[in-house]
Amino acid sequence: MTTINDQTGNDLPAGKNEIIELFETIASNVSRVILGKKDQVRLALCCLFAEGHLLIEDIPGIGKTTLAKVLAETLGLEFRRIQCTSDMLPGDILGVSVFDQNSGTFQFHPGPIFTQVLLSDEINRATPKTQSALLEAMEERQVTFEGLTRPLVLPFFVIATQNPLEQAGTFPLPESQLDRFLIRIELGYPDRASEHTLLQEGGTQEVLANITALLSPEKVIHLQQLAAKVHTSKTLVNYVQDILEFTRTSPVFFMGLSPRAGLYLLRASRVWAFMHGRDYVLPEDVQKVLPYVAGHRLHRADGQGELRREELTSLLLSVHVPA
Repeated sequence: MTTINDQTGNDLPAGKNEIIELFETIASNVSRVILGKKDQVRLALCCLFAEGHLLIEDIPGIGKTTLAKVLAETLGLEFRRIQCTSDMLPGDILGVSVFDQNSGTFQFHPGPIFTQVLLSDEINRATPKTQSALLEAMEERQVTFEGLTRPLVLPFFVIATQNPLEQAGTFPLPESQLDRFLIRIELGYPDRASEHTLLQEGGTQEVLANITALLSPEKVIHLQQLAAKVHTSKTLVNYVQDILEFTRTSPVFFMGLSPRAGLYLLRASRVWAFMHGRDYVLPEDVQKVLPYVAGHRLHRADGQGELRREELTSLLLSVHVPA
């Protein structure tokens, strides 16, 4: 049986029930702060353990920043936050070189991107030039500055929050940057019971302050490696190809999903299966993560923007599932 080394040095069994229980415990810990959003919490965990990056799009005050903080705390990862503004420069993210009079040389001072969980808050309030500064780091896990390449600490996970584009002072993310995000979710308003609890208790800051780490960076990486080994059959890969082909030939979409989107879809499906204690992917795993992987990559051919999630799900689930 595979074992996972925790931060105390003990070996934990990683059988089916143990894996399910581990992820249930993690999700429950996060849900102590993010009330009534169990599905979104599990999708965020799926994104992280698939070694992807998460885009959260919603109005202010919903809990986007809080979700990023509690994920980092629960997983035992270093967390840093940048508040994007229209006057932010790429150096504010990557770092700057400052002349040291004692040594007579320029010394590099790392920016906030040198962390494990980076929250890029309100990313679409930054200019396109600053937004693009994240691209290499998100894709290559490294930063090139003044001709030198510096690796980032692993695991490296970007959570970006985005306000709706109709709000003032926002710059739409270009397709090249949207494509770097494995999953996009919306939190939405809480249900009445969850909101009542939130209002009654006066917020979640006290609970957040008492969140304890359940994992360590080493254990997160180990879980990522285990999830990447989940089996995808030839039939399952053919099903994913059929979905990609459908988006490319359907008159509904302006442009279909790329091969990279297909790779991301399989990666997220493996993790979703792993979180449920399986070492193989089912079509149901693909169907669960599909709208969240594909939604920000597909646009209407009639120029009316994106489809609603319900419409997109209905269309994509019409693709025949092979026996």
